[in-house]
Amino acid sequence: MTIQEAKQIRIADYLQSLGYTPVKQQGNSLWYKSPFREETEASFKVNTDRNLWFDYGLGRGGNIITLAQELYASDYVPYLLGRIAEQAPHIRPVSFSFRQQASEPSFQHLEVGELTHPALLRYLQERGINIALAKPECRELHFIHNGKPYFAIGFPNVAGGYEVRNRFFKGCIAPKDISHIRQQGELREKCLVFEGMTDYLSFLTLRMKNCPAMPNLDRQDYVILNSVSNVSKAVDVLHGYGRIHCLLDNDEAGRNAYRELEREFAGRIRDFSDNYKGHKDLNDYLCGKRQDLAVSPPPRTIVKQKKKGLGL
Repeated sequence: MTIQEAKQIRIADYLQSLGYTPVKQQGNSLWYKSPFREETEASFKVNTDRNLWFDYGLGRGGNIITLAQELYASDYVPYLLGRIAEQAPHIRPVSFSFRQQASEPSFQHLEVGELTHPALLRYLQERGINIALAKPECRELHFIHNGKPYFAIGFPNVAGGYEVRNRFFKGCIAPKDISHIRQQGELREKCLVFEGMTDYLSFLTLRMKNCPAMPNLDRQDYVILNSVSNVSKAVDVLHGYGRIHCLLDNDEAGRNAYRELEREFAGRIRDFSDNYKGHKDLNDYLCGKRQDLAVSPPPRTIVKQKKKGLGL
């Protein structure tokens, strides 16, 4: 994808594909609660005529490239174009009806049940994920979106929302937040941090493969950011742990997210992403998919952890 091709994408459609829906419209302006932080009043504006955004909390704005810079915490343009291109199959033209949204949410008639649909299980299997491990962690969602019925995998977060995934759709059912998986019994000393649900499920699969007799899946707690923009939401939760191990993406956004956490938790946080160096993330490592160096940012100059394997 080129810069010009990216700029042809309507910012409102791009935000909708990520799970962000405007709360009101004033003329040619759509108003959102900012995707960069929690807030009660909308302070993020999209001018639909000029296809530009402005965040009054940040005091800056721009086009879809500058939006991606803020969302993915990177200014490396090839990487940003790659992230936009990844999302492109999920971007659909959206017509917002605020009279309807006042009484009806974007996702309607939501039904939540046990994950059993063969198509969804196949999707997880194609990602290399162990079905028996994934089923207790996920839900099966059936809902109406923009007047059409859908079914998808739902991964619950701490605020009652869901990350939503199937072969053709990637988004969220608001509110968007982190997921915090705590083990029963006494408080664990260690917490592992992942960027998304597939990385977390990939870790569980890898641990089971590497240690089939003693997988030790319950000897630590887990935090799944569900977006690098949620790092600040994870800070309060992570303060309760003596050791924090990060398995974030091997890209600029993952590195920036780690640095943000490291500033808060210096001395008790470790970066384990070098264990799957050469792969974009933990799921690509599980599937044996090498990183596309043509769109990847330069390699990190400081390696926090050199030991190979996932002996966490």
